[in-house]
Amino acid sequence: MEPRSGCPINAGVELLGDRWSLLVLRDIIFGDRRYFRALLTGSIEGIASNILADRLKRLIDAGILTRGAAGRGQRARFSLTESGIQTLPIIYALGNWGLDWASGSAELRSRQQLMRDEGPAFVEELMDELRVRHLDAPPKPHEGPGAFERLNAAYVASGGSGGSDSRP
Repeated sequence: MEPRSGCPINAGVELLGDRWSLLVLRDIIFGDRRYFRALLTGSIEGIASNILADRLKRLIDAGILTRGAAGRGQRARFSLTESGIQTLPIIYALGNWGLDWASGSAELRSRQQLMRDEGPAFVEELMDELRVRHLDAPPKPHEGPGAFERLNAAYVASGGSGGSDSRP
């Protein structure tokens, strides 16, 4: 699909600006939900299966996701491409706006607050971990717990239950 203009902001909005695309990416990035059923049942916003299927197809067609081959009776796994990993700073910026201008529960805001407090280097660390998970890149050495472990710890410390809840 060709964008309506050559404006890069327009091109980004046409691809990512609907209600669901960024939420699907959020669930893949932060919840490590890589299968259709996990994305469908894990959405606290209640995405419908036909909408999810459409958004996954759009994101694949745009080169943001890939869909792994699945044999008969197997589930296809979705993975971020480098383009998809590069949406993390957009999601981070949107989350920072939400911290300042929207209300929400402490546990769902805790991870975004940690990302803000840690800053751009933390976002880069998250992107490196996504490259390991989705692109089979070798892990970069670091001291202590990884970025996703720290996000989960912040969530648990604020009253959330452990696990891979998707909201930052």
